[in-house]
Amino acid sequence: MALPRLAHSPGFRPLVAANSFVLAQTAYHYRPQYLRRSFVTSQSKREQENYNQRQDAPSKPPPDDSYLPAGWEDSSQNITTFSQLPHRNFGHNQHIKINDDFKESLRQILWQFRAPIRYAFAYGSGVFSQSTSSKNNITTDLSPHPNPPKAVLEWQKNGAKIIDFIFGVSHTQHWHSLNLTQHPDHYSGLKHLPWRSAAISHIQDDFGAGVYFNPYITVNGTMIKYGVVNLSTLATDLTDWNTLYLAGRLQKPVKILRDDPRIRLANQVNLISALRTALLMLPERFTERTLYERIAGLSYLGDPRMTGVMGVGAAEDPGKVSNIVGAQLPNFRQLYVPLIENLPNVSFNDSRVPTGLQGWEKEDAIRIMGGREEVHEVLGGEKGLTLVQDMDPVKRGNMVRRLPKAFRRKLYFSYKKKFGILGSAFDEVLEASEDETADAVRRREGGEFERRIAGEEDLERAMAACVRSTVQWPSSTQSIKGIFTGGLGRSWRYYSEKRAKGKKGKPAAEAEGKEKGKSE
Repeated sequence: MALPRLAHSPGFRPLVAANSFVLAQTAYHYRPQYLRRSFVTSQSKREQENYNQRQDAPSKPPPDDSYLPAGWEDSSQNITTFSQLPHRNFGHNQHIKINDDFKESLRQILWQFRAPIRYAFAYGSGVFSQSTSSKNNITTDLSPHPNPPKAVLEWQKNGAKIIDFIFGVSHTQHWHSLNLTQHPDHYSGLKHLPWRSAAISHIQDDFGAGVYFNPYITVNGTMIKYGVVNLSTLATDLTDWNTLYLAGRLQKPVKILRDDPRIRLANQVNLISALRTALLMLPERFTERTLYERIAGLSYLGDPRMTGVMGVGAAEDPGKVSNIVGAQLPNFRQLYVPLIENLPNVSFNDSRVPTGLQGWEKEDAIRIMGGREEVHEVLGGEKGLTLVQDMDPVKRGNMVRRLPKAFRRKLYFSYKKKFGILGSAFDEVLEASEDETADAVRRREGGEFERRIAGEEDLERAMAACVRSTVQWPSSTQSIKGIFTGGLGRSWRYYSEKRAKGKKGKPAAEAEGKEKGKSE
């Protein structure tokens, strides 16, 4: 009778469990020797095999910044983390070195916005000098900054200028809703529209190049202009060149303040596309300065700020491209030398190129520190180093095939009539040029049509026309949109200042043109 009562008592099951555990532990520790030996031996063998595999595996140092693995352009653009990039140093050429204190001042400006900014860069003459001589760049113009930090004063000591920013955001309407609450004074009269955040996001995304600018804004005592763009809009322009509005800005040196993995990958595609486009428009032998001026000038072809629009004269300095490259040649090197080293059809052909020194372009950029030194101190002088490219039609045909999608289609259509290709045959050409099918991503190699285009004598003219048609409409509509987004008063002020600056630069540009003509 005692056992049944014990079985139903509350402490019976815990007692049995404890005894079972003790018995199991005792059996394990006193198990037969042969069982113990086989278990330990098998475990040791596995550990030894793993160790040998680690020892036999060749040591792979982390790739340098210039390394671009095969097929990286064909990989998926929809990445969300930096670990999904081809390697951990991928795209580091995009991060231009500037003064640390000035960089921190720029970052502090970003922290004054509560709305989330996923990607941001600062650009323009307020960040990088656009004069080839710091001694000749001193200006007596009044500073636009009411009370700037010391770092901004030091960096712009030869002439204070408004600092331009681009903010990449994930959700346009949400961002403007938060920013309108925190900074209503940043916006023009559009802030009084019904459903204002929805209206402003619609104006941003559906008109012009997909950017919404707020000019003449004071943050931390510094006068800035900032543009807001959706990350998807930015990524598409970088890879496809459907407007070249922001892709063109990122083809020149900028200071990235907040990075995003998808944009870094897309911008690397943008940079190598700009390099290929310039090479297709250049002869067999050329200088660095010629190459970088060709790249920097792409986004200004058809830009109304350079040509004028609706009867309003051009606002930009006609010598702007030459000024940008002349002052920032080391920074252009940092962007493009790693890409040049990865292209099979172009190379440096100059005895002044440092041999056996990895990342020499970075060292030169850091030494010059953002173009603050004289031009003659740059490696290679004003014109830079000399390059040569292989004019083999197969290699140049591959470059044509690897141009950005939207831009490439424009180029194909420009040669359709010239080659006399019928509609059905041309449809086959377009289908063959698609980067992706329903089943897979195609390897982008040029065919007979691309090789024929690459061999045309008028290729430079045709490509310039395609760039112009890409840039002209988005830039013009963006300029018109700016009247509403910035307000009439601020827009006129912006145009007037640009116009005055352009008139100042015109005599210098004409003199430089005459000098070039004499030297040629």
